[in-house]
Amino acid sequence: MDADTAVQDYAEASVREDRIRPLRVLVTGYRSNPHVGGQGVYIRELTRSLRDLGHNVSVASGPPYPELDDGIELIKLPSLDLFAEDNAFMALRLRHLTSWADLSEWLSHNSGAFGELYAFSRRLERFLAREGDRFDVIHDNQTLATPFLRINRRVPVITTVHHPIAIDREYALAAGGKWWERALTRRWYHFIGMQARTARQLPRLLAVSQAASDSHADHYGIDTDRVRVAFNGIDHDIFHPDAAAKPEPGLIVTTASADAPIKGLDVLIDALARVAAARPLARLHIIGTLRDGPAKQALAAHGLSNRVTTSSGLTREAIAQLYRRAHIVACPARFEGFGFPAAEAMACGAAVAASNGGALPEVVGDAGLISTAGDAASLANDLARLLDNPEEAQRLGARAAIRAREEFNWSRHALAASRLYAEALAERSPNA
Repeated sequence: MDADTAVQDYAEASVREDRIRPLRVLVTGYRSNPHVGGQGVYIRELTRSLRDLGHNVSVASGPPYPELDDGIELIKLPSLDLFAEDNAFMALRLRHLTSWADLSEWLSHNSGAFGELYAFSRRLERFLAREGDRFDVIHDNQTLATPFLRINRRVPVITTVHHPIAIDREYALAAGGKWWERALTRRWYHFIGMQARTARQLPRLLAVSQAASDSHADHYGIDTDRVRVAFNGIDHDIFHPDAAAKPEPGLIVTTASADAPIKGLDVLIDALARVAAARPLARLHIIGTLRDGPAKQALAAHGLSNRVTTSSGLTREAIAQLYRRAHIVACPARFEGFGFPAAEAMACGAAVAASNGGALPEVVGDAGLISTAGDAASLANDLARLLDNPEEAQRLGARAAIRAREEFNWSRHALAASRLYAEALAERSPNA
């Protein structure tokens, strides 16, 4: 069964069932900044929708902390925040020696590993030892650290999975570099083994796409029978068409949170180079910061630097306006567990040219063009097709807006989560 059918069947079945019983839900995330990546967006929107279903919702997070609606409690679990330190090695204090969470984070960071996931879950475990009776269920956002197995014995844990970070490691290693650079990459991603072991043992997972479920099965060995699939939603109050906004001929918009191989920015730059010479209006706007690195070097090598602009720190409203102005929104990632930029651009009525990386074909459906991930020539063909045929771009944008409205709904996602909560509690107590 494909993801669209699964979500639709589940939503219809849910309507026939009794009303959701309100629960005390603790949503957890080791980092929850809503302006950097999708983690904070997910927590903000999930908690809002869970509250609207009648649940009493709290959030436990490490820094940077989330932005939450009124009435949703924020429980701060401070980390050492070593990335903000000028000298992380000198950040250790005597009090940290009494906390394995603090000490493990310091040791990991200063030996080239990423230790925040494990350290956060240890702090959460300690908090729940004091106050765990306040909550009926824990809903974690893909921390997948081993302490969650112990937490699950005390309070049922449901975990959302987006995409396995093992894929990021594969692309980072494939990018090459010196032997010691590859060794440092392996050390940084050392936590992947922990996540795989934890994912295999947690009893219930909520995947944001069929690709997210399948890729966790492939890379982490999870049993897909334990996975419920429900698309993410988007904020339709912000991301929607506006008849007053007219697409600007030639304007290609993309979102690049990082200049990393998995994001496919290098593929888009190569594709732009292939179509730009014959199309003087073709230009690229990147939502993100373009630091010195491979992408910037590629733009210079292709002579495209004067055709590219960037913006960062934008409000969601400003991003929506960019999507409405775009002739094309390009989503060239080699893998996405869902793909918020594609879904949000579609909701604004933009013509989307996406790769077939991960969940993007599920998200785009028949409302956009799909090229082969990592293939610049394939993406260039789609860009040229839409640049040369603005009427087709307009038709696809109109179809995309309808699809986004029908498929990407946070209430539906929160309802899927709520059914998992009820199943977990019923399994532990027939009277739950």
